[in-house]
Amino acid sequence: MYLLLFLLIVGIGIVISYIYFMREKKANLMAIERGICPKCHKLTIEIIDQRSTGCSSPKMITVECKECKYNSVFHISNSGCSGGSCGI
Repeated sequence: MYLLLFLLIVGIGIVISYIYFMREKKANLMAIERGICPKCHKLTIEIIDQRSTGCSSPKMITVECKECKYNSVFHISNSGCSGGSCGI
């Protein structure tokens, strides 16, 4: 009985932690889309690497701030092929 209660509490904690992590990641991505570094809040963020394996696979974008050396990787889903060709 105590083991089940412990596992339930740990499971709920993991889910809540993941939700907060994803909210923070979303806020960071929104700031980066505006060109602002989420750490130092300056307009010094730039894309240093961008990779994709095809039309329907997500893009992997690596961004870095020149000022504070903030570095993060985001996986952004593509909208797919339009007009029969990939926009790569």
